[in-house]
Amino acid sequence: MKEKVILAYSGGLDTTAIIPWLKENFDYEVICVCIDCGQEEELDGLEERAKFCGASKLYILDVVDEFCDEYVMPCVKAHAVYENKYLLGTSMARPLIAKKLVEIARKEGATAICHGATGKGNDQIRFELGIKALAPDIKIIAAWRNDKWTLDSRESEIEYCKAHGIDLPFSADSSYSRDRNLWHISHEGLELEDPANEPNYDHLLVLGTTPEKAPDEPEYVTMTFEKGTPTSINGEKMKVSDIIRKLNELGGKHGIGIVDIVENRVVGMKSRGVYETPGGTILYEAHQQLEELILDRETTTMKLDMGNKFAQIVYEGKWFTPLREAVQAFIEKTQEYVTGEVKFKLYKGNIIKAGTTSPYSLYNESIASFTTGDLYDHHDAEGFINLFGLSSKVRAMKHQELEKENK
Repeated sequence: MKEKVILAYSGGLDTTAIIPWLKENFDYEVICVCIDCGQEEELDGLEERAKFCGASKLYILDVVDEFCDEYVMPCVKAHAVYENKYLLGTSMARPLIAKKLVEIARKEGATAICHGATGKGNDQIRFELGIKALAPDIKIIAAWRNDKWTLDSRESEIEYCKAHGIDLPFSADSSYSRDRNLWHISHEGLELEDPANEPNYDHLLVLGTTPEKAPDEPEYVTMTFEKGTPTSINGEKMKVSDIIRKLNELGGKHGIGIVDIVENRVVGMKSRGVYETPGGTILYEAHQQLEELILDRETTTMKLDMGNKFAQIVYEGKWFTPLREAVQAFIEKTQEYVTGEVKFKLYKGNIIKAGTTSPYSLYNESIASFTTGDLYDHHDAEGFINLFGLSSKVRAMKHQELEKENK
């Protein structure tokens, strides 16, 4: 019997060409695995395509709820944002994909896992770190880094497929390189390769519209959270995946969550991309608006640092590490009382506060108001300031003393 290889399969040109390439160069039985994280219509016709191209079978695994509950929500709770802009849409899905590839490899008794990520990107790191952490004994084949891979363009891949009896309606025309799941869609290539160019949003956008073309009337939205997890929109209780779907609809309509960024990849180069994360942007903002009422100053300060660390961990593909588990444990503890209701309005790319309430709010009007309340005596501030600024005063006094001695 032939050895089996698991191929991470999207149905695109690259992974379609990899099927005959694996059979020809390694004599493997090729088993395709497509992990459904919410790609929607991209999954249409995949099984027929995979088998037509020479795969012995195709698994399509619906992991949308697991993706949202166990990978997206930890990032939301952490307010994990890479380089102050990127909401980790591609990054957070990769460890789950790696996990499922390993599960199918074990089920099928496969000796290798193959992926079609390029040798210039982050995804090769994320896939391979995940596989190594979960199955160090399984061989990894990165087609684009393999010496036997000589296909360097869409045209050459199309010709290779035709030579192997695969004549599918792939276009040789260049288009944006996209990655889509329930959380977001990313766009790279074409005019975006030059940071001097403005994105052609009319041609580019998939999930929504620009703020200029959004409705002229604002739309109010109310959300509830329990322990940091969203539970309803406008009074309708929903699971997390359905909340993200609804927020995508609302955010796309109002031009929310379009980010144009030049980011620093793990491999050392800068890359420019446009990300659409309409629902995710709203969810991050709503969650943070609620947290403002509940977390104390020191916890807030520490959580900002831990959120940045969590973003770095996810971006670099280090999900299956003790560090991620430890940071996530800290984040989960901070969410214990993040329960309440957030109201905001969406208007031409903006998410505008319209009122936040929580039974655990630390905001106390008696203390915070300009009128003197029972819990705060203005005179108490004098002693606090004297002690809080003592080191600064001592230093200034010493400098004054030295200046007098040197005259």
